[in-house]
Amino acid sequence: MWFYEKKLQYPVRVSGPNPALAKLLLEQYGGPDGELSAALRYLNQRYTMPTNNTKGLLTDIGTEELAHLEIIATMVYKLTKDADIEQILEDNFAGNFVNHGKGLYYADATGNAWTATYIQCKDDPIADLVENMDAEQKARATYNHLLNLTDDPGVIDTLRFLRQREIVHFQRFGEALVQVQEDFACKKVF
Repeated sequence: MWFYEKKLQYPVRVSGPNPALAKLLLEQYGGPDGELSAALRYLNQRYTMPTNNTKGLLTDIGTEELAHLEIIATMVYKLTKDADIEQILEDNFAGNFVNHGKGLYYADATGNAWTATYIQCKDDPIADLVENMDAEQKARATYNHLLNLTDDPGVIDTLRFLRQREIVHFQRFGEALVQVQEDFACKKVF
């Protein structure tokens, strides 16, 4: 059980409308290495983890990824809500606008809709934890790329926070992997 505190995990500030940046941020909203994919991957994999510790870790990180999804959604919303049609056209946000207006839609930065093929579950804790570590590194790399594409101080601050959380998640999955491998070697599980 968890309780939802009705505030963002981290504050979101933007300097003003920027539909081009909003479009790029959609990669972390509905892309293969984005927050939705991560949350669903971890919350699904937890059922086949061999220990309560690994199940709890996947639950904790999976729900935190939902909070990150909310942060990304808030940034996209704030970057588009006051944009006028000229900005939408010049910032190449028109394709998204034609289909969804300024509404959020689970798609990547190029407009490809989110799909369940972005997530995996193998019923093998070692394979799943390695996949999760890989996913966290890809998300970290995407945040690095996004940081290189903006000069908005508020967005930079929030992206740095999210990137740091990806690093922490990678470390926690690495620790869990070591424990699962030790348990496997001792034939405690599987």
